[in-house]
Amino acid sequence: MYTNGNQVRKALVSLAIESSLLEIGKPTYDEVSHKLYKDHKCYIPDCYEHPEYLKKILQDLYGNASIVIIETMKKHLEEFEEQKGIDIFIAGISD
Repeated sequence: MYTNGNQVRKALVSLAIESSLLEIGKPTYDEVSHKLYKDHKCYIPDCYEHPEYLKKILQDLYGNASIVIIETMKKHLEEFEEQKGIDIFIAGISD
C-alpha cells in the first residue's frame, strides 16, 4: 500500500496531539476531542490542516496551561519540524 508524504505527516501530527493530551489524562483527550467536534465538526487529524482550531480550544479550556500542552506537542514533533506541513502546523499552534 502506498501512502503519500502528506498522509504520513498528518498521522505524525495526530499522534503528537493524542500523545500530548493522553500524557495529561484520558479526560483531557476526551474533552478536547469533544470540543473539536462540537465547535468545528472535526476530529484530531483535522488539526493538521486547521491548527488554529486546536490552539483556540486549548486556550479556551486551559488558559495559560495551554502553553505547556503546545510545547509538549512541539517536542514530540521536533525531529520532523522542518518538513513542509509540520512546520506550518507548529507555526499555527505557536502564534
